[in-house]
Amino acid sequence: MTNSDDVRKFLTSRRARLTPDEAGLPAYGGNRRVKGLRREEVAMLAGMSIDYYIRLERGNLSSASDSVLEALARALQLDDAETAHLFDLARASTAAPRVRRKRSPLTVRPSVQRVIDAITTAPAWVRNDRGDVLASNELGRALYLEMMTDGGTPPNSARFTFLSPKAREFFADWERAADDIVAVLRSTAGKNPYDKDLSDLIGELATRSEEFRTRWARHDVKYHRTGRKRLHHSIVGDLDLTYEALELPADPGLRINVYTAEPGSPSEDALKVLASWAATQEEPAQASVTETS
Repeated sequence: MTNSDDVRKFLTSRRARLTPDEAGLPAYGGNRRVKGLRREEVAMLAGMSIDYYIRLERGNLSSASDSVLEALARALQLDDAETAHLFDLARASTAAPRVRRKRSPLTVRPSVQRVIDAITTAPAWVRNDRGDVLASNELGRALYLEMMTDGGTPPNSARFTFLSPKAREFFADWERAADDIVAVLRSTAGKNPYDKDLSDLIGELATRSEEFRTRWARHDVKYHRTGRKRLHHSIVGDLDLTYEALELPADPGLRINVYTAEPGSPSEDALKVLASWAATQEEPAQASVTETS
């Protein structure tokens, strides 16, 4: 799919979801032939001519200024992630592939590994923009045990979500988890349209999963910064956790995800049990290393 196609489908999908009432416009007549706003209504809200808006919606963002994009974002009531995506699409329409080419990191620095290893009471792992898990602490490996063993090499959250039968049991709200991971990948694709590894991942998922294809066609985007995860773990049962995604400024594209439970909750108790279990799994490996040395 070309950049123009992405622009066209993103703008038409955002226009279709917004009603005249939500936009503060009178809805004349009861027989509207379009879902959502008409093109002329968006143009009026954005303060531009209908001809110019049609040109933008057809995928030509190459000449759009920041002020035009901001006006369009306001008219369509885009959130922060959607506005950033619109700007990313505009930048991609004017940049040559060799300039825009960028690959997500595949490794972490030793100091980053030490940071997450120092987090002993909460699961933590490092991921890149594609959802590859590049490093984790002991409790992080235990929490995402199913993905670590059934999510490919390196383990990938999107591949696990859509291609592993275990994912539907692991994620208590699989539909939401699936929606979120696709929206994050769509946002990443807007920022890095020439990332071959990302394109290959999207192609693989689109080929092998109807659920992925359906969601990808929606052109939804979102940030993956904080939120709630409800999981069903094979060892400790149900977990209700919150996560924070911490960016690593020295390593663009990498984030540390840390999961915590409400103090005094059953989920906190379950994490403690999981930590004890994980420690017993590490002991045989450590003993083997000691004997060998």
